[in-house]
Amino acid sequence: MSEAHNPSVRVMALHALAYCERLFYLEEVEEIRVADARVFAGRELHQVLELQEGEERRTYELSSEALGLTGKLDAVRHRDGGWVVYEHKRGKPRSPVRKGDACRAWPSDELQVCAYTLLLEESLGKRIPEGRVRYHAAGVTVRVPVDEAARRRVQDAVARARQLRNEVERPPVTTNERLCIKCSLAPVCLPEEERLVLDRDWEPVRLFPNRVENTVVHVVTPGARVTKSGETLVVETPDAETRPYPVTQVHSVVIHGYGQITTQALQLCAANEIPVHWLSGGGYYIAGTAVGASQVQRRIRQYEALRCPEQCLVMARRLVQAKVDGQLRYLLRATRGSPRPVFIQEACAQLRHALRELERVDSPGELLGCEGSAGRAYYSVYPDALLSDVVPASMHALGRSRRPPRDRYNALLSFGYALLYRQVMQALVSVGLEPAFGFYHTPRSAAHPLVMDLMELFRVILWDIPLLGAVNRRHFDPDLDFAVTPLKVWLSTEGKKKAVALFERRLQEMWKHPVIGYSLDYGRAIELEARLLEKEWTGQPGLFARSRIR
Repeated sequence: MSEAHNPSVRVMALHALAYCERLFYLEEVEEIRVADARVFAGRELHQVLELQEGEERRTYELSSEALGLTGKLDAVRHRDGGWVVYEHKRGKPRSPVRKGDACRAWPSDELQVCAYTLLLEESLGKRIPEGRVRYHAAGVTVRVPVDEAARRRVQDAVARARQLRNEVERPPVTTNERLCIKCSLAPVCLPEEERLVLDRDWEPVRLFPNRVENTVVHVVTPGARVTKSGETLVVETPDAETRPYPVTQVHSVVIHGYGQITTQALQLCAANEIPVHWLSGGGYYIAGTAVGASQVQRRIRQYEALRCPEQCLVMARRLVQAKVDGQLRYLLRATRGSPRPVFIQEACAQLRHALRELERVDSPGELLGCEGSAGRAYYSVYPDALLSDVVPASMHALGRSRRPPRDRYNALLSFGYALLYRQVMQALVSVGLEPAFGFYHTPRSAAHPLVMDLMELFRVILWDIPLLGAVNRRHFDPDLDFAVTPLKVWLSTEGKKKAVALFERRLQEMWKHPVIGYSLDYGRAIELEARLLEKEWTGQPGLFARSRIR
């Protein structure tokens, strides 16, 4: 097979392969790479070594079609009358088998230095009997013999790497859970969650980040402009106010209405994988830039899974059950502590009936019917039955209206759902799923079906609940925060700013996942649910849409 059809394997990829085949597949086949603190520390070590060793340290970039390898050697030094490949590692070597024996290199490090040695051998045209691995945390150098057994291990690893590159399915999670603790791709792989599916008594270690660290920059003021200054995004408003945001602290950029962003700022965002989203003046999602390219393997798996009506029905039923259960739990929680009015009791009874019916549905049409009846029961009492007596009549909802909203409360509902849509869209794209291909909603508008699917899990908890609380506290001004016309109601610039702040605060609140058992903020919870959705057809299914409102 030609090099174009079967390109060489990176030696660093062999290191990942020996560590964990799932890690190799994620990095080399799906091209998912995460530079965590350990990765940056390793890069810093090599930079320091280059400054310290100067001419004594020689590096080479070598490739071999015969070996099927390519890589950059850390260092090549002249030792004992010949050339020796050195590989530098931050950590410590393996402990000796018996007291008094020499330390050993880790298997993945052995494979890596042997592969580099074979590349150097071919380049020099002479045999090299050993390589060496320097472990800086222990100040130890371990000699690795490059014998016939080592050569066969390299050949076998190259063959296995090429085999995995031609497969669509991910390899299983490693059986050695200790390897996952230090893996930079654990938040993508979710190995602990897969083990929980296999063993319900498993207590998962949280390897998934608990918070979204960086800032979402919302550009709300009409006429505002996002520009670039060095490695900083600068938001300029018409009144000459400027606000800088270093790109290292920006999670995403959301432009509302008629804000602008320069080409230079867009290029800076693209270079740093910062997505940019555009919402209309009325709060509808328009478009967004993708973070990186989704590899074909992820799309193929999604298409194959969602072409199966039976699997789609299973996931859709679980989704609707979670949505209806959340609506019921919220109504019960919001009205506890006092006798419930009859209309609240009736709404709750209808929601309970829908939950019972959902256990028996066996077609998408029946599922839609159950969801519709539950939704009518929920919105018959939300929000008006839950608003306090101090809320002015102008803030009450006149039923549920959208496109356009007919009253102030519905304007707030629609705007918040647009913010949620943007958040879910970004999570799905970052996971590598195709937003246009869903399992429950069907394409009937510009909205992406898979985004609409995943949104159902979060409408109540991320917007219905905090919005009602804010209106009850009279957080919104009926006159200043809205633009009212005879046919529709929109949020003013000040109203949008308040709604954005309310939504972003909610995303930062911590929440304990009732099934997995660890805490994370709601922003991360959306991403986690997107990854659990992908688990339905890659790995171990069963955890998607299992979370519930307490």
